[in-house]
Amino acid sequence: MNRPNKVNIRYGLVGANGKMGAEIQSYFSSLGDLCVLRKDRGVFEEIERPQVIIDFSSPDAVFETIELCRKYSCGLVIGTTALTEEHFARLKELSEHVPVVQSYNFSTGIAILKRIVKEYASYFEDWDAAMVEIHHNQKKDAPSGTAKMLKQVLGREIPISSIRVGGVFGEHTLIFSNSGETVEITHRALSRRAFAIGVRNAALFVLGKKKGFFSYDDVLESAQAR
Repeated sequence: MNRPNKVNIRYGLVGANGKMGAEIQSYFSSLGDLCVLRKDRGVFEEIERPQVIIDFSSPDAVFETIELCRKYSCGLVIGTTALTEEHFARLKELSEHVPVVQSYNFSTGIAILKRIVKEYASYFEDWDAAMVEIHHNQKKDAPSGTAKMLKQVLGREIPISSIRVGGVFGEHTLIFSNSGETVEITHRALSRRAFAIGVRNAALFVLGKKKGFFSYDDVLESAQAR
């Protein structure tokens, strides 16, 4: 999944001035993709119609992004966190017309971790469990969307400790413990490039779909099936 596809993408980017937005533009540009629409607070630049729109902004910008997708009749890849039930309702409504891929984490490693947790969760039913997640000191939401996603996969309530420090890209540790032993499972992002690769995988996936609401798990399963 880390091998770049030779298809060139014309994409729109909401949250273009953010750290993740900058990483997406850097990685996509290195593969010959063209950002034809850029949107951020006080910024709107449009060159031509995008094939897909990518949103890594803030919850208050999501409804405008949905309207852009309607305007251009193009699919959406959204990694914006702290979404509400109303956001999901509107995104699923949009997905009746165009393809939408939503995930709080586009790294392949986290997708694999989710599968591991799902498969082995029953083995830890009688163990205490907790999670520690660490991110850079500019991240606003806590717990992170990824932490919430992992807790949902685990299928039970667990305490989550959120640490915001320095420039950490993202680290999630699941801890299982009983009176005699402890098991820890950690995913650590070493750069934002890991997420940008996943975003591009999702964008290519969207180009091959007519409509529907998808997760990054669907993107990976589609790639494995080929």
